[in-house]
Amino acid sequence: MKTELLEKYADFIVRVGVNVQPGQTLLVSCPLEAAPLARLCVRSAYAAGARDVRVDWYDGLTARARLELGDEAALSEVKPYLERSYLDYAESEGGACVLHILADDPELYAGLDAGKINRVRVARNQKLKTWRDYTLNDKIAWCIAAMPCPAWAKKVFPELPEASAVEALWNAIFEVCRVTHGDPVAEWETHIARLNALRDKMNAYHFSSLHFSSANGTDLNIGLADGAHWESAASFDDRGTLFVPNIPTEEVFTAPHKDHVDGVVYGTKPYAYNSQLIEDFHVTFQNGRVTEYGAGKNEALLGELLASDEGACHIGEVALVPASSPINRSGILFYDTLFDENAACHIAFGASYPGTCKGGKAMNEEELKKHGMNQSVIHEDIMIGAADTTVTGLTEKGETVTVFSGGEWAF
Repeated sequence: MKTELLEKYADFIVRVGVNVQPGQTLLVSCPLEAAPLARLCVRSAYAAGARDVRVDWYDGLTARARLELGDEAALSEVKPYLERSYLDYAESEGGACVLHILADDPELYAGLDAGKINRVRVARNQKLKTWRDYTLNDKIAWCIAAMPCPAWAKKVFPELPEASAVEALWNAIFEVCRVTHGDPVAEWETHIARLNALRDKMNAYHFSSLHFSSANGTDLNIGLADGAHWESAASFDDRGTLFVPNIPTEEVFTAPHKDHVDGVVYGTKPYAYNSQLIEDFHVTFQNGRVTEYGAGKNEALLGELLASDEGACHIGEVALVPASSPINRSGILFYDTLFDENAACHIAFGASYPGTCKGGKAMNEEELKKHGMNQSVIHEDIMIGAADTTVTGLTEKGETVTVFSGGEWAF
């Protein structure tokens, strides 16, 4: 790993990803393995004018031990002060922004009680709902980025010695995040402009539904929410600050209508959920709800996901990603949704993003429901795009438009 690339990556994450503003507090969530990147992000944040930087460290193996051995009721507790501490920063005069750094073993919780893990996660999400709404509604700027850890690197490159695997994963991350060549800020400005142009074309068509088909058996019709609005790479927080929530990102996405999804869809990449892999899966929908599912690996875990709450068996997002995306072209399966979702078209079980409905950020939960926007404590993306994926859209005027052909944008 080249030090100058790591420094460039960290500075890009802070200044473009989360886009720290003078006087803000940057809240960082980070595993111990990602300390080298976090330290550089701290320095970049102060250089950008941050008032303060708070880093919450966690350790994956400790988290595994707690979930294996701990009492479920205790693990599900969230003391009021914890959420209040986040809200205090967000509501302070300078405000706050949030950076999540990932560096996790994709199968950290393999072999543990999947039901217990899911129940704990759902319970904690419910108790942190007010804080989670800050990011779901883009009230504050937020960003997710990643760095390798040995276990993740060896999963991606099992044939390499550990040190070489970590180096190879670093190189792959730098490449797909547009850090390797020249100025990443300039490259991302061009990239965002391209995605915004596609977003604007999708909005101009006023689609009422999309149909996905692939040779693997996918035959899925997705009706869109009332007033569905297409979004792309960048978002704006309540103060008008531009930020990029996911690094990397290749998607243009919107909200399905929770009750208007029908057909069958087959997963095209393994999905990491609660640090366990679900592979070779399919899901059947009727009137928006999952009525049947199966998986070659961890089928029970898929069932736990779908039973998380009432909204978990409906979808809250549909995203378009071409097969020619840098992540897919790399030929690397990252075993991490942050990367793999940007290699293929995908859908998400669970909550819709309010910003994907016209005026949605100003609506309350009941108003969003009336527009068909799904409500849930989870939002989990699964990859469904293939090299032969065809997507056609039906406009509000009844016209059929080819959106994707052979896995690529048709316009």
